[in-house]
Amino acid sequence: MNALTMPLADGWTIARRNTLKIRRSPDMLGGVVMLPIVLVLLFAYVFGSVIDVPGMPYKEFLLPGIFVQAVITGAQITGYTLTLDLQKGIFDRFRSLPMAPSAVLIGQTISDLLMNLAGLVVMGTMGLIVGWRVHTSPYEAVLGFGLLLLFAYAFSWVTAAVALALRTPESFNNIATMVSFPLVFISNAFLDSSELPTPLRVFAEWNPVSAFTQAARELFGNTSPALKTSDAWPVQHAVPVSLLWIAVILVVFVPLATRLYKKAVSA
Repeated sequence: MNALTMPLADGWTIARRNTLKIRRSPDMLGGVVMLPIVLVLLFAYVFGSVIDVPGMPYKEFLLPGIFVQAVITGAQITGYTLTLDLQKGIFDRFRSLPMAPSAVLIGQTISDLLMNLAGLVVMGTMGLIVGWRVHTSPYEAVLGFGLLLLFAYAFSWVTAAVALALRTPESFNNIATMVSFPLVFISNAFLDSSELPTPLRVFAEWNPVSAFTQAARELFGNTSPALKTSDAWPVQHAVPVSLLWIAVILVVFVPLATRLYKKAVSA
């Protein structure tokens, strides 16, 4: 194998190993299958009973935001799994094998991408059951889910870098929660960000979660002329901005995570 195909082949082997491990772990399977169902039902019926969105049902406004939240939560499994493997010394075994150093991270992020795909399928099905609808063409709907999966893959590299820097599950979970909660809840995922106080509104408008949520709404047709849209540039150009965010994240965090992995296994 050449220098390009070897990491991919080794990464696929690691991805298969991680996927089998998830199948044998009821707690992780619950996160893939049950958590999306709970999120859809909880937010659709609790928030949906108290929030009114002009020109459209709240459930259609909500589901793209729930998709983005689930992608962020699912991508955190990459970091958590890496910290567990570090504690158990599994990386030491990998180091003794003739595999590319980046294969472990490639395999982990691919397996989590497959898990996020399963979660989106479950959430989309539940969304259709509770009243969510797609009002665009099948092509645009596929692009919407594709954008969410690209974001999931890119964000997995962020969590991998953070996990390899912290190296313990407890520290990673604390930091991941502290970062993900403000990103998700100070955004347009669950409500109209224009209603927020000025400092929070500005943060929400430039928050990448808002760009991905707005991009998903546009691709799924979950928008309304009666709903006021922010004039902020990232929201007005949500799809290209989302693609730009994905490119920037991958360019920054793939080499960073790989370097931190080499440092972790050589320590």
